[in-house]
Amino acid sequence: MKKKKVLLMEEEFSVVGFGCWAISGSNTWNNSNDDDSIKAVQKAVELGVNFFDVAPVYGFGHAEEVLGKALKDSRSKVLIATKCGLVWDDRYRIENRLTAESIYREIDDSLRRLHTDYIDIYQIHWPDPNTPIEETMEALINIQKAGKIRYIGVSNFPIDLTKKAMELAAIVSQQCLYNMLERNEESYHGIPLEYRTEKEILPFCKEKGQAFFPYSPLCQGLLTGVFKETGNFDDNDVRANNPKFKGSIFKKYLNVVEKLKGIANSINKPLSQLAINWLIQKDEVTSVISGAQNINHVEENVDSVSWELSDDIIKEIDHILSTFEKTC
Repeated sequence: MKKKKVLLMEEEFSVVGFGCWAISGSNTWNNSNDDDSIKAVQKAVELGVNFFDVAPVYGFGHAEEVLGKALKDSRSKVLIATKCGLVWDDRYRIENRLTAESIYREIDDSLRRLHTDYIDIYQIHWPDPNTPIEETMEALINIQKAGKIRYIGVSNFPIDLTKKAMELAAIVSQQCLYNMLERNEESYHGIPLEYRTEKEILPFCKEKGQAFFPYSPLCQGLLTGVFKETGNFDDNDVRANNPKFKGSIFKKYLNVVEKLKGIANSINKPLSQLAINWLIQKDEVTSVISGAQNINHVEENVDSVSWELSDDIIKEIDHILSTFEKTC
């Protein structure tokens, strides 16, 4: 397993990480089975994956619980990142909340579900416009001093807010939407994004020595190349609510996927590996948090590290992507 290191942290990260949204249970993602999920996590550790990214809201605590069970015998070998700031009520209605009181409760809940006494990177999941960043950062510093977290990271933060947070505490990492098809997106699941990943976030991370973790590296499965025009998932699957997977825009996505599949076929590699490899070859990308629901998914993701894209293939890919970006 290849690894990368950034200036602000002493640890090395496996370039292929493990994103845990897809192990949230069948009520969140189709084909999510806890036994398979646990085996997938454990196979990932066996193959050298040392970075696992999760969040409380994934399956409303379920993904953290599954990850905790899977890593109970290998906690010291891995880096766990989870998040705070998205909370839900008894009807599973989600809201942004980054008050100190909420953070103190969230960290203890995450530690319990994950069966650990510390989190390696604790990330703010989304900004909360109703809570001063000063209050949020003070709470994070307090739980850091208490030994409950080692590092602080941010996710989905615009640059100006990240700079404010950095004036109050060390921010070691950023996590944002980034994949072949979503490079400088204006929205995610209909939620406006106040940053542009490739234009703003990647250069900033490189300048400041921060880690960068791209989420949705396979565009929620679209870059596996198996999606059809209809019938990809039922209403229980969270992806059914993604507006990009509907109507005319979805047809454009499917069209560019077919072109990328042509390149993947020309070098005898799966499209998913092409997508992961494209991310790995970027210096700013620290660990690609690739989703997996079973051992086969893990093995395919990890195999992305066994080869490299040539400069000529990268040029072909970038030409296709730049043309696609102009049409969307």
